[in-house]
Amino acid sequence: MRSVRLSALLSAASAVLLSGCAVGPDYVAPPAPQASAFMAQPAVAARAAAPAPADAWWRGFNDPVLDRLVGRALAQNLDLAQAAARVTQARAGLRAATAALLPSASIQAQGVANHASTQTPTGRLLAATPGFDRDGSLYEGDLVAGWELDVFGGTRRDREAALARYDAAKAGVAAARLAVAAQTADTYMLVRGLQERLAVARRQVETQARLVDTVRLQYDHGAAADLQLQQAQGALAQTRAGIPVLEEGLEAALNAMDVIQGAQPGTYRAELVTATAIPVAPGLTDAGGPAGLLRRRPDLVVAEQRLRASNAEVGSALSQYFPKVSLSGLVGTATTSSATLFEGSATQAQGVLGLRWRLFDFGRVGAEVKAAHGRKAEALAAYQQAVLRASEDVENAFVSLVKREDQARALSSGEASLARARTASQVAYEAGAVSLVEVLDADARLLAVRDARAQARTEAARAAIRSFQALGGGWSVS
Repeated sequence: MRSVRLSALLSAASAVLLSGCAVGPDYVAPPAPQASAFMAQPAVAARAAAPAPADAWWRGFNDPVLDRLVGRALAQNLDLAQAAARVTQARAGLRAATAALLPSASIQAQGVANHASTQTPTGRLLAATPGFDRDGSLYEGDLVAGWELDVFGGTRRDREAALARYDAAKAGVAAARLAVAAQTADTYMLVRGLQERLAVARRQVETQARLVDTVRLQYDHGAAADLQLQQAQGALAQTRAGIPVLEEGLEAALNAMDVIQGAQPGTYRAELVTATAIPVAPGLTDAGGPAGLLRRRPDLVVAEQRLRASNAEVGSALSQYFPKVSLSGLVGTATTSSATLFEGSATQAQGVLGLRWRLFDFGRVGAEVKAAHGRKAEALAAYQQAVLRASEDVENAFVSLVKREDQARALSSGEASLARARTASQVAYEAGAVSLVEVLDADARLLAVRDARAQARTEAARAAIRSFQALGGGWSVS
């Protein structure tokens, strides 16, 4: 059985030598998704909004503050600094793998002075020799060169894996930049949304406080019962109680924004103190289809490069079945006297053809090959899962964007109606036509719809950000 296996290996080795190819499978990219467009793409394309620029999608929100925050985050974020450091490490690994394909050389020199012992077995034997001198010297200088011939391509597969890891690290920087820009924009929308919700709650507090003053005045004149005054005051306290919760969320969002920009919380807070409207999401026309994600999304590029590296590692493991051939040589001089160091009689040279073969270690090599195949299968499944989840991210973000904008429009219409109803109920109450309960109910409904509208507008903007991130950032249609 072993002889048959050895014969098969020798045949494979001969084929490799004749073809000049590396052992192991050449990388073949997995098939791309077949769908030409996303399911929710028609609804997104129908939105009436100007498209964002391809190179900086966040500028499509037309908010100078957001532009400044994203620019600073991309310059200072510490996640990006870590990603850049990983590129440096991967580049060094690629250089090392490339260097392994080339010959190596070194210069070795030494000067030795020796005083021998006469109490060791060798020393006693030499001491009995006439003319033995216990003192001696040795001077030697050599140029040593070596080269492991990559006959079966194992070292080339190692370099292929290192190159894939380097490409993955570079794509990782792009993925980190996209994540940082999206996180900055998303946190910015949270800040603006919470500021708008706080403004709604504070306006409602002012309105209800005026109502309490009206009821108290009526109560003082005997025109209102104590129950009505307590109801009005309770409703006011309930509205006020929601403000600290919103303020807590706003503080957390402001702190997160500073950390995203690589700064201590509070550093850039002053830039966001003045509340502004929630930016309107830009258009996302010509978004392409699922197949385009493979080119645009850097995280998918990372996943594919990891798959490519694992494929090359299979070839590297298979190369251990075959012998390693090396050439080495030495040219130099050696003498016991420094005066004759550069004389012709002191020169020396050596050439070595080496062979190293794990011939009796095929069980361990086989285990390494199986492990490499297992890592490749894992990387393939991870890549395929990443592609599916990327499409899912786009579909979910598109649907969220369209539905949240629909919700915001419906709430805007409802808000106008409820505002008129609240004014009418206040007038009717003061005229004695309706009870205070109807005014308080109108207040509660109006507060709820205004708060919900602010949340819907915030979530629509955040859904647009998720859409840009899911699509891989900016893009151009070829």
